[in-house]
Amino acid sequence: MLKTIKYIILGTLFGLVLTKTEAISWFRMQEMFRFQSFHMYGIIGSAIVTGIISIQLIKRLNIKTLTGEKITIERKPFNKGTIIGGLIFGMGWALTGACPGPIFAQIGTGASVAIVLLLSAIAGTWVYSYFKPKLPH
Repeated sequence: MLKTIKYIILGTLFGLVLTKTEAISWFRMQEMFRFQSFHMYGIIGSAIVTGIISIQLIKRLNIKTLTGEKITIERKPFNKGTIIGGLIFGMGWALTGACPGPIFAQIGTGASVAIVLLLSAIAGTWVYSYFKPKLPH
């Protein structure tokens, strides 16, 4: 139960950060995709830099999980499906103004239309899992 409460608190804090930085704002998303503002590019860029630094620290300092297990980061092979999937994801993001992460924060702020986005994301995940075995590698 205590672990669940920690995750709820962490998720709530993450949602607050997304909300306060306007990373869940449909208008900010539209500005980004129309190249009208640097705001979202700054947020995404800082997340990429933070990720690069974190991964390098994990590798170089041999950091382990909280349970003491070694963290392994495997290389992922490139395939053309990544480009196709990225384009589909980007089009959905541009049309809806939300990627999957902020959907819950949008719902939490009272943007009830985000429930449609959540259901669509779930449906898209289901459709992908259904067709994945039939897709070329």
